[in-house]
Amino acid sequence: MPAPKKTARRALTVTSAALTALAALAPGATAAPSPSASPSAAPPASMSTVGGARLGKPGTQVSLAGGAPVLPKDLTARSWIVADAESGDVLAAHNAHWRLAPASTLKMLFADTLLPKWPKTTKHKVVPSDLADVGAGSSMVGIKEEETYTVHDLWLGVFLRSGNDAVHVLSAMNGGVESTVAEMNDHAEELQALDTNVVSPDGYDAPEQVSSAYDLTLFARSGLQKKDFREYASTVSAKFPGETKKDKKGKTSRKPFEIQNTNRLLSGDSDMDVYPGIAGVKNGNTTNAGSTFTGVAEQGGKVLLVTVMNPAKDEHNEVYKETARLFDWGFKAAGKVEPVGELVPPRSAAQASPEPGDGAAGEAGGTGKGAAGTKPVAGAPTADGSGGVGIAAGIAGGLLVLLAGGVFLINRKWPLPDLVRRRTRP
Repeated sequence: MPAPKKTARRALTVTSAALTALAALAPGATAAPSPSASPSAAPPASMSTVGGARLGKPGTQVSLAGGAPVLPKDLTARSWIVADAESGDVLAAHNAHWRLAPASTLKMLFADTLLPKWPKTTKHKVVPSDLADVGAGSSMVGIKEEETYTVHDLWLGVFLRSGNDAVHVLSAMNGGVESTVAEMNDHAEELQALDTNVVSPDGYDAPEQVSSAYDLTLFARSGLQKKDFREYASTVSAKFPGETKKDKKGKTSRKPFEIQNTNRLLSGDSDMDVYPGIAGVKNGNTTNAGSTFTGVAEQGGKVLLVTVMNPAKDEHNEVYKETARLFDWGFKAAGKVEPVGELVPPRSAAQASPEPGDGAAGEAGGTGKGAAGTKPVAGAPTADGSGGVGIAAGIAGGLLVLLAGGVFLINRKWPLPDLVRRRTRP
């Protein structure tokens, strides 16, 4: 579908999270190379060094200290990363900045960009033009023309069913695909996700549309600052409005149907169990991208983010299996490895210098009305009547970002979702 190409980004340098208050910029970070529609079979010899010099090197990067477990030997993904969601430390990575097709994991950036736009209760009647550019073979939640949906319905469609139809309706509400793509690219740059070039807001394969395991992890970490994002990402199943139909007597009704999250670490499958402590985030699969996935999980008070892109092994649910193995390794290795890099803060946060003693900033929730000093609410259920499985009021995180105000606070925790607590109990 037609969409503007992103202009070349400025080379940005980064510093560690511990020094963000000083807004210091570390030397050596380079701008990512120009996007490629057909990435090579091997990673580039030199990639972006945002987050640290070692993250720009091809191959596996890890620094095992005494007692640290070795990495799993059966990893086949082209690119992956394991990071501490609180500190931002990258525990290990493999071709972290390799620019690859992201598939529907790009919807994390879409959601992080657009979630604050409307209250959940906002309604929209779908017109034919809203769905005109949905790609052939796209994943769909089942949106019908001339039907009315709430924004809450549409976000459930995006997160649970990876519905490209829901993405396009929300994009239409936002002024169209072109303006939405431009906003997503701007937001990616604000997050210092410089490997990313958005062409299609739903992640559908498009020439020059690329991201990286590093950038996808930044999107997840930023999105998880938002209460609504955490709720949707951890919802296992929900009711979605069906099509209005008339019976023989002319009476109309609209029966909802159940949708389930396609994240198999969250919902489980015939060949795998739900991963202990999982709380999102987003999966994807296209012809060009293969299978991609970013997940967040908590065990023993430690919260990890793992991104896996395009496993070579052709086995059912392989992307989830490799993610699970990396989670297992990360929880065992935490505190026993030297970080090989870091997840950088947003540019506005790196430039801000909060004074000691500043109060905590409020969340940027789905209404876009986060206020200073507000606290997340534990155990708040979703409004879709999903029987409790969609309850998630906050994923633990040590870094609270309020992009509008440029506030970046360290060591702030949220209450864990009930979903996580249930699945981590013995």
